Amino acid sequence: MKRLRNVKIVATLGPASDSYEMIAALHKAGADVFRLNMSHGSHAEIRTKHEIIRKVEQDTGGSIGILADLQGPKLRVGVFAGDSEHLEEGAGFRLDLDEAEGNAERVCLPHPEIFAALTPGATLLVNDGKIRLKVADCGADFANCIVINGGIISNRKGVNVPDVELPLAALSAKDRADLEFVADLGVDWLALSFVQRPADVQEARDLVKGRAAVLSKIEKPNAVERFEDILAVSDGIMVARGDLGVELPVQNVPPIQKRLVRKCRAAAKPVIVATQMLESMIESPMPTRAEVSDVATAIYEGADAVMLSAESAAGDYPVEAVTTMDNVATEVEQDATYTQIIEASRTADRMTVADGIVAAAREIAETTDIKAICCFTQSGTTALLTARERPRVPIIALTPLRGTARRLTLSWGCNCVMTGTLDRFKKAVVEAAKAAREEGFGVPEDYIVVTAGVPFNTAGSTNILRVAPCDERLIFSSDPE
Repeated sequence: MKRLRNVKIVATLGPASDSYEMIAALHKAGADVFRLNMSHGSHAEIRTKHEIIRKVEQDTGGSIGILADLQGPKLRVGVFAGDSEHLEEGAGFRLDLDEAEGNAERVCLPHPEIFAALTPGATLLVNDGKIRLKVADCGADFANCIVINGGIISNRKGVNVPDVELPLAALSAKDRADLEFVADLGVDWLALSFVQRPADVQEARDLVKGRAAVLSKIEKPNAVERFEDILAVSDGIMVARGDLGVELPVQNVPPIQKRLVRKCRAAAKPVIVATQMLESMIESPMPTRAEVSDVATAIYEGADAVMLSAESAAGDYPVEAVTTMDNVATEVEQDATYTQIIEASRTADRMTVADGIVAAAREIAETTDIKAICCFTQSGTTALLTARERPRVPIIALTPLRGTARRLTLSWGCNCVMTGTLDRFKKAVVEAAKAAREEGFGVPEDYIVVTAGVPFNTAGSTNILRVAPCDERLIFSSDPE
């Protein structure tokens, strides 16, 4: 399905969007990738959603990406005798391993690994940061705290520990079971929560064994500090602004978002900006102006994708939310300022033949009347390098591998087309011309740029470029190869 924009839209599925009719409507409205939240729903329910997405893909004839988002370790307090308590600012409050019901003076925190990492002066955040506790003294099974910001604390509210690195793996027992399930099911991307260090990502990669691309969610201060090392072992990144905004001062999040997006672009790895982008559309058919500006900012920064969470999963207006995001993206990308910003922020280091080929393809496309850049790709690397250039013309990614086409649905500007296995460059050029016409990017009188790697079917071998007409009769009448 040809889009009038380059940025991609990720829509989370949930109770409001679990039928064939609704998923098809979301795709038609603009959703390129569907997110399956492994925090909610049984394996049977996840399998059903996966099957519906693949049926919509089959019926529409394109490629649809599926992103499975692992829950990660969940740190929560225990329960209270009265279900909740009000903590007064300046009061003392104890966290311990005693499983007895809590009160206004203490509650169970059933995570000994937290106590093992705490030091006096560390901060504990409860209920998305609404309650802030400062550790006065602590031991292997307790932490005596001072209430800095008070309020209502209730059963099983989440706990964040922003000041210390926790001796916790990013994959819980549930995550490991979920990972194996969705990898066998055939998802295209696997989002990893609670990433603190590169080793967390490498562990997931070892378990996935190439069955899906691994995307790291950046939601903890440790991950921000070690971002370049985490990026190096990740296939993609999600700027998860929810937990990031809890564990860091909220004013720190916008510059972090901008910095991470630029680093991902330079590395030619897809980056999603997520969390509360159109939050008011959970209950309203219209977004706030601030939300529209938030979406637009991520697009101006050059993000590969923007994401809807509860808006499409549990909201009253899922199709309207996707349509709004599509409209904002289309309008922003038609703005001359968008092109200026994108081109001014192009900072990639070009060190390989493939880097030079895709840079030349962009230069040619932008200085002559070229309608599209067509790249043949096995692993997706050529398409990702082309997308890194953020060219002014459409990118047509041709591949014989369905898995590669589906993964590229998350990448900026990539229009994925399935093709047969090829062994000669001239055949590739003919296929590219045919795809450009059939996908509506050109007519026989137009010209395209074609890039590929020779010999064919070798990942990372991009080494050839040709300007060709969209009319294959002219290709066959020209000089061979």
